Amino acid sequence: MGTPTAGVTRAAPAVDLDLSPLAGLVAEAFGGPLPFAIEPMPGGASPRRYFRVKVPDRSASAVAFFVPDAGRPDEIVKAGSGARPVWPYLEVRELLHGRGVRVPALLADGSARGWLLVEDLGDETLAAFLAKNPGRKVEAYQRAVADLARAQSALERLPEGSVVASRVFDEDLLSWEVHHFREWALEARGAHLTAEERALFDELSTRLARRIASWPCRFVHRDYQSRNLMVCGGGDGGVELAWLDFQDALLGPRVYDLVALLNDSYQTFDRAFVEARLDEFAAAAGLGAAGRDELGRQFDLVTVQRKLKDAGRFVFLDRVKQNPSFLPFVEPTLEKARASMARLEGDDDVRRLAALVGRALGRVAP
Repeated sequence: MGTPTAGVTRAAPAVDLDLSPLAGLVAEAFGGPLPFAIEPMPGGASPRRYFRVKVPDRSASAVAFFVPDAGRPDEIVKAGSGARPVWPYLEVRELLHGRGVRVPALLADGSARGWLLVEDLGDETLAAFLAKNPGRKVEAYQRAVADLARAQSALERLPEGSVVASRVFDEDLLSWEVHHFREWALEARGAHLTAEERALFDELSTRLARRIASWPCRFVHRDYQSRNLMVCGGGDGGVELAWLDFQDALLGPRVYDLVALLNDSYQTFDRAFVEARLDEFAAAAGLGAAGRDELGRQFDLVTVQRKLKDAGRFVFLDRVKQNPSFLPFVEPTLEKARASMARLEGDDDVRRLAALVGRALGRVAP
């Protein structure tokens, strides 16, 4: 840790970081050098670290986040010839804000030294809101679906050189995600495939990825789910949602974020609820009856791909990152994939994949 910064109060446990860059950001955001306290906040699956920053005698607080190895290629992009590197978070935040999406305000940019200071939107994620207000589930998800449809329309044309347009859910990435499931949810847990099963798995996962990659592309948040949506207003004026964790945005199928939202690994909805939200999205997107039918089919296909990947990712986070907190969601996530496979029983590739996955999961070590 660097030299302690004057005027900083650390909440336990101790923070093993040089906080001098953060002191400069607080001064910039709050109008001069000021004492401040920091409180570690829970993070997600990424290595980013989050802190709530409180300044005495100021009603507002802020959230700081630190990105280890901020100079890695996946953390920076060039804004243009000769320009300094810009984090994808900053570029995508500006893009979303400019197109009318509610995102945290940027208070101070210290990305050159690994830090950002952004608006504190509180602790009420959509997941937390639902736990306290189960009777408002329909209202909240109607808003989330409407926001997504509106954002996809507003983001249909992207600025030249946008980092979002430089990344796409292509066949290779989609296939890699399914193999992430094989590697971690199956093989890492003792459910090894025979040579014949491995060849069939490769064939079916490649075809699934190719089909999804062939669809028209839209803006994709990539993790549009209840832990990444903040409830900023839930009173008589209705639920207002703000987006978080959007730095990995890319181009992909329009249903991808719908799958993340409505087949959220951390929530459970009955099929009637999901169908009603798909109807609302189709109406907002101007899809006719045929378009709505295709939307449902694509939704189930992407659910198979995405939920298999998620199950593998949760095991990976336990085995490699020593973070077992996602393990309770492995089986609920697999159940969502199974349900979509069952609805696609007329699809020969999906039927064969379901049978193969079912046999392999039966070998998972207890």
